[in-house]
Amino acid sequence: MCSRQIRLVEWNRVVRRFRVITIVGLIIIGLMAIAPIAAHAGHDDEYIEPVSAERVKKLLDGGEKIVFVDLRPAGDFQKARLPGALSIPIAELPKRLGEIPKAGRVVLYCACPPGGVDESYSYLMLRGKGYRNVAVLENGFSAWAQRKFPTESK
Repeated sequence: MCSRQIRLVEWNRVVRRFRVITIVGLIIIGLMAIAPIAAHAGHDDEYIEPVSAERVKKLLDGGEKIVFVDLRPAGDFQKARLPGALSIPIAELPKRLGEIPKAGRVVLYCACPPGGVDESYSYLMLRGKGYRNVAVLENGFSAWAQRKFPTESK
């Protein structure tokens, strides 16, 4: 083989390596570009909108009509509840969505700890069904009761 042929063979190797490196680089860049999309696949980044007991009380005192949805078990609802609240225990919510208005202000509450599964699940379910008027009572029924705001019973 002459030196020209040897240089040509080496050049072909360099070109093949360059192609492989380029292809691998493009694959890596492509994977990096879609990784954030894949990481969020099936996940909802929607923020749960909390509203404080004080804010709700001010709204009520100002004459605003609020529909409260009590997600606690019916027994807890019977003992004490926010004024005019609807009792829709979490397990019944999917079957009773029609009872919750899509207009006006709706506030969900339960007895779960802050950021609890019940209220988050309920909020996201309602948002997914087109409700844009819902919020979650921050710290639930206990926050309302601790402030000695008005409640109803039986």
